[in-house]
Amino acid sequence: MSATKEEIAAFLALEFPQTKCIVEAVGNSGSTLSHDIGRDELRPGGTVSGPVLMSIADVALYVAILGKIGIIPLTVTTSLTINFLRKPSAEARIIAECSLLKVGRTLIVGEVSLYSEGSSDLVAHVVGTYSVPPKHD
Repeated sequence: MSATKEEIAAFLALEFPQTKCIVEAVGNSGSTLSHDIGRDELRPGGTVSGPVLMSIADVALYVAILGKIGIIPLTVTTSLTINFLRKPSAEARIIAECSLLKVGRTLIVGEVSLYSEGSSDLVAHVVGTYSVPPKHD
């Protein structure tokens, strides 16, 4: 059972209202999100902070997974590895493109490529694993 972009956006607005991530697209095995960048997202040196990039990647994984398996709220991150590759622009939105690599019964693995909008150069690459709660009949 999958969930649509609209269903996921409504779920996030209700259950995760603090996120600044915008769901741009949800496919069968992936998602695209964006995140506006302003003063609150910057760290010294005029670059987007690492925690902001990790958050966008984590939400992109969550959205892609919900798009694939449906709204299962207690699907949770079990690991997240990020490689920071280059300085993101402080003037452009961050774009997250996620694809799921393996969808199992209890674990799902995906990767996220992060870009500054308008550039094809990766600013970070993320691999994450999520745990899916067991079904109760």
